[in-house]
Amino acid sequence: MNRRIKAIISIFCLTAIILTGCSNMTNNNLSEGSSDDLLWWQKTNAYEIYVNSFQDSDGDGYGDLNGIRSKLDHLKSLGVGAVWLTPVYESPMMDNGYDVADYYAINPRYGTMEDMDALIKEADEKGIHVVMDLVFNHTSDQNEWFLASKKSRDNEYSDWYIWRDPKEDGSEPNNWRSIFGGSAWTWCEERQQYYLHTFASAQPDLNWENPDVRQALCDIANFWIEKGAGGFRMDAIPYIKKPADFSDGPVDDSEGRADIHKMTANTDGILDFLSEFKTKVTEGKDVFTVGEANGVSPDQLKYWVGSEGVFDMIFEFSHVNLDFKESETWCKTGSWLLTDLKKALTDSQKATASNGWYPIYFENHDKPRSIDHFFPGNTDPVLAGKALGTVLLTLRGTPFIYQGEELGFTNVAWDSIDDYDDLNSHSQYEIALSEGFSEEEALDCVHRLSRDNARTPMQWDISDQAGFTTGTPWLPVHDDYINENAETESKDPSSVLSWYRKLTSFRSEKAVLINGAYKELLPESEEIYAFERKNENDRIVILVNFTGEDVSYDPEKAGIDKAAGEKILHSSYEDIKDSAPASIGNLRPYEAVLIGR
Repeated sequence: MNRRIKAIISIFCLTAIILTGCSNMTNNNLSEGSSDDLLWWQKTNAYEIYVNSFQDSDGDGYGDLNGIRSKLDHLKSLGVGAVWLTPVYESPMMDNGYDVADYYAINPRYGTMEDMDALIKEADEKGIHVVMDLVFNHTSDQNEWFLASKKSRDNEYSDWYIWRDPKEDGSEPNNWRSIFGGSAWTWCEERQQYYLHTFASAQPDLNWENPDVRQALCDIANFWIEKGAGGFRMDAIPYIKKPADFSDGPVDDSEGRADIHKMTANTDGILDFLSEFKTKVTEGKDVFTVGEANGVSPDQLKYWVGSEGVFDMIFEFSHVNLDFKESETWCKTGSWLLTDLKKALTDSQKATASNGWYPIYFENHDKPRSIDHFFPGNTDPVLAGKALGTVLLTLRGTPFIYQGEELGFTNVAWDSIDDYDDLNSHSQYEIALSEGFSEEEALDCVHRLSRDNARTPMQWDISDQAGFTTGTPWLPVHDDYINENAETESKDPSSVLSWYRKLTSFRSEKAVLINGAYKELLPESEEIYAFERKNENDRIVILVNFTGEDVSYDPEKAGIDKAAGEKILHSSYEDIKDSAPASIGNLRPYEAVLIGR
């Protein structure tokens, strides 16, 4: 065979390989069709680990990487194919790792880079991709970039952060209030300037207008892809682009400050920055990105996800921020109806029906426990946990389970604000006091909304400290751990964990729950959330009673055809002793059913 023929064959083979690879990494029409048309991250379940609180392997009271390795089988039992780790980088831990000092190093609290390599390798062997949390809006004030930037106005890193001169009277450049309360500006003696921080003063914002900054962040992401990361969750993304005009905003508190979120979130031009990141980092690679994008509405999703978008998925907040639809002040939450929740979820489903993909979630490390959030205080947590878990695992998209959600975890209610570790809870407590709330009322707000609600240690068994650690845990273990723990619930067929395992297994077997289209049913009902998943070959109807009462519905209006053999396939009550059998047309308190053939 002569060299010319060999060259032609080589080119042909290379082209075929490239085209095959591209077809595996291109997001086509995702609305319906074979599950084989979808990418791996669209067909699996994701799981968020708050590393501090998952599993401690060395007795120091903090979770770590080797602790995660020891619990990979628990994740596998839930059909998890992607595990998102909260930041594990070198950090002074001012905000539990969301203040990064070195993106290329592992926090000694969590282990070593060798431990990280071992976790990625062992997780991969079990079919689980490790997803890194990229904190790119800001760094720690101990990051070497910031330490250099604050030294002078004319060094290599001087323009890597956002510096401004004071006003003529020496006050802050504007009246913006940080997310954590107080001024969004902190004075630096060395530079004789203020620097901007969307969050705490120890978290200075990076200057994304500087191309060197953007390149450095792309280099970090590519480093972790080379390490074997299967994707990225992008933290606080709406704030990376700042308006050109740093003028004062409308005053909305007693201190004369303006909400920085309203002033900076999703500023025009942000998608250009993120498009550049996509091109330089993820395009053509078998990884996924999910952005934390508070403030992006469903009608804007088409610009953020899909074939023309900058991410594969985004966490938008419409369904978890219903409390704030009437007032955006933290301590003045409002009421909402089930139809509000259904509309928020349905709008997001519709917005990504033919272009893009949706990350389904009800909990994360920044939100209170969903049972307390979406149900009254006297609700049976087992029934409520199953009800929400049913919605989570049957909507169209990739379910994101947050640690403890699969066990039915609920909020804590500690006696004093001093018992809370969360930086934001302390600032919000002070905001409530400044708004005229009593100490008791302010603490009640913390009980309902503190991020520590979701950060208590994972509960594995009935041993001391729920099997989380042999030492003293960094946060107290919830006092319900005797009943709500993985070992006990694994043995109880009526538990929340058993229901999650049943549904995740069912989801993996039923293609319609992966590739089927979504359609809301009974949209006017304030008691029932009903929807169907349908493809060319199959159809399943999901009905969930969000009340503590027996509720009836018209099967015909729900599109249920008993004559065609449609029946109840699963009920969240089916393993509960002394309960009447499930029946089409009726739902017991907080009951969830799946109906199909």
